[in-house]
Amino acid sequence: MVPFGGWDMPLSYANGTVSEHLNCRSDAVVFDVSHLGTVRVEGAVAKELLQRALTNDLDKIAPGRAQYTHLLDTDASVLDDIIVWWIDEQTFDVMPNASNTSRVIDAISGLDTTESRAILAVQGPRARERVRTFSAQAADVPRFEVKRVEMFGTQCVVAGTGYTGEDGIEIAAPLNVATRIFDALLEAGITPAGLGARDTLRLEAGLPLHGHELGPGISPLHAGLGWVVAWNKGDFRGREALAKIREAGLDRKLVGISTTGRRPPREGCPVVSHGKQIGTTTSGNFSPTLNHGIAFAFVDLDHVEPGTEVSIDVRGTELPGEVVKTPFVKKRIG
Repeated sequence: MVPFGGWDMPLSYANGTVSEHLNCRSDAVVFDVSHLGTVRVEGAVAKELLQRALTNDLDKIAPGRAQYTHLLDTDASVLDDIIVWWIDEQTFDVMPNASNTSRVIDAISGLDTTESRAILAVQGPRARERVRTFSAQAADVPRFEVKRVEMFGTQCVVAGTGYTGEDGIEIAAPLNVATRIFDALLEAGITPAGLGARDTLRLEAGLPLHGHELGPGISPLHAGLGWVVAWNKGDFRGREALAKIREAGLDRKLVGISTTGRRPPREGCPVVSHGKQIGTTTSGNFSPTLNHGIAFAFVDLDHVEPGTEVSIDVRGTELPGEVVKTPFVKKRIG
């Protein structure tokens, strides 16, 4: 157990991070991600409020769907990256990262319901098959759809979302039934997994983490996530500053780097080309699937092309590598 975002969280269970990681790629695991925030936004103006606050366009989806989006600061930095669950016409659950709930509430108002529910993320190629043994309704919620589902006599909200690159669902369960659902998942043969595997899985899948690839001084454009910005929908928080960045052009860009050998690159390491530092890593780790090191890094624009040879300086030891397209491991889902 480790402290994380104000919560005590499992880093790993008995079999360890690598085993949990490989189970997610081959079978199914469950993460307790109750540390993620939930801000309930309701009412006739809820959609309009979120449209003005967030970068993506809710008109691209509809009630019963989920959407990835960003909340920007006034300088276009990403205050948080968020999943919005549009539950019904006037009900939205906005899902911030662990320590960002208060800043999201400051921007969009809403009711913090984080401590009234648990969230269990079931991920892996056999996730739906195993969940179906006790809840066919939950197992059948499609990718990026959101539905109310009764489980063990209690109404839960289930979304076809996740953070691993694998198929799966996330279950928002009231506290009175959460432990029973978790036990049912284990009885269905699903392996519990902790923060260690969650991080290596998201890194292999090329997914950013706030505080690393997103945060102060980093706009969606720097992170290669321009698709999350709906320029045609009208005004939103941070739009003016983001437009200026787009007009001026970027000074750096986020890339993936694949290194040779088992030694993992880490966050904050210099990225070097021909003896000159060209960037800095934001995340790095050993990839259990690929059996070598992988990293994200912001580098200058002369070194962003796949195949560019670089090295990562890890405490005085240079790890040879090259810029590669992400995801590092091809996603099993759309």
